[in-house]
Amino acid sequence: MAAPTKKVFEIFVTRVPWTVANREIREYFGQFGTVKRCKLLFDKDTGFHKGFCWIGFATEEGLNNALKKEPHLLEGAKLQVQRNRTSFVDHRSHRDNDDD
Repeated sequence: MAAPTKKVFEIFVTRVPWTVANREIREYFGQFGTVKRCKLLFDKDTGFHKGFCWIGFATEEGLNNALKKEPHLLEGAKLQVQRNRTSFVDHRSHRDNDDD
């Protein structure tokens, strides 16, 4: 019998300004609900993040709250936010920055 999978309610965020760190993204999206995971990928050559991330909420309510808000502005930039189409587990194979 397969182990039950934990349901994670995720969004995919693009157009993240290069000046924004993991902590700021977590704090910003924390206003919509409890953030369980925040994954911001970094370029190994430049040391800068790639401008996109995944945010996992503890509840569907947090996810829906984030999707209802428009626009999302962080440090003057308009973030593009959409429901994530793939499982967060798929991203865990990357050895980039993962803040659980």
